[in-house]
Amino acid sequence: MYPRPAGYNRGKRVKKMSQLTHIFGLLPHNAMAEDPYCRVISLGTVEYRRAWEFQTDLVDAVHNGRQPNTLLLLEHPHVYTRGRLSRDEHIPLTPRELQQQGIDVVETDRGGQVTYHGPGQLVAYPIVNLREWGGPLKYVRALEQVIINSLADFGIAAGVEPGRTGVWVGEAKIAAIGVKISRGIAHHGFAINVNPDLSKFAQIVPCGITDRGVTSMSPLMESANRPLPDMSQVHRAVVRSFGSGMGYRMGCIESTAAEHILEGD
Repeated sequence: MYPRPAGYNRGKRVKKMSQLTHIFGLLPHNAMAEDPYCRVISLGTVEYRRAWEFQTDLVDAVHNGRQPNTLLLLEHPHVYTRGRLSRDEHIPLTPRELQQQGIDVVETDRGGQVTYHGPGQLVAYPIVNLREWGGPLKYVRALEQVIINSLADFGIAAGVEPGRTGVWVGEAKIAAIGVKISRGIAHHGFAINVNPDLSKFAQIVPCGITDRGVTSMSPLMESANRPLPDMSQVHRAVVRSFGSGMGYRMGCIESTAAEHILEGD
C-alpha cells in the first residue's frame, strides 16, 4: 500500500475513484497497443494535501489500468514540503512565524529534502507507468531534460549540476525535482520557478543546499529585456517537452471536471 496523506479517508477515495471513472472514462482495452498516451489536467491553484490525495487516487487507477498516464499542472498556496531526507533545521521558522506568513508545512513521502511551493510556481505531477519505460535514474534525468527544453523555449539556457538533482541557471536553482516510484508508478514531480516570491526560499535550506541560490524565470527574462511569459505559455512548453522527452502522445482535458472531484466531499 502507498503511504496516504494525513486525513486520508478511504470512503471518500472510493467515491472519488467512481467520479474519475464516470468523468474521464475507463482506459480503452486497446490503449496499450497504441502509442503511449498521457492525459494533461490543468487544475489552477490547489491546496497541497488536496493535490496529494488526488495523485494518490490516480496512482492506484493508473496501476490497475483504469486510467491512463496523467500529467497534473497546477500551483499551490504557500507551503513548505518535507521529503524523506529533510531535517528539522532546514525550516528554522517557529510555528508562530509560519502562521503569521500563512505558510503550511507538510510531511510527504517523496524523495529529497525541504522545498517551497507557492503562487507563481508551476508544479507538474506526472502520474505515469514506468514499468516498461525505465528506472528511477532514467526518469529523473528525463525530467531534468524536460525542464531544460521547456526553459529553452523562452531563451533561458539552463542545465544540470553533477551530483545534484534539479535544473540550474549558472549557480542558482530554477527547478526542483522530487519523485516517488512504487509498483512501477511514479508520482510527485517537479516545480519550475516562473515568478514566485523568492524570499520564501531564503527562509529555509531548500533541498538541503547551503552554497547555491534560487532563481526564477522573472529576473532572467527581465535582464534579457524579454517579457515574462504567462503561466499558460509555460504550461504549453512543459506539455510539449514532456511528451517529447517521455515519448508520449499528449492530450488535454478541461480542468473543470478535475476541479469538481477535488472540491467534492
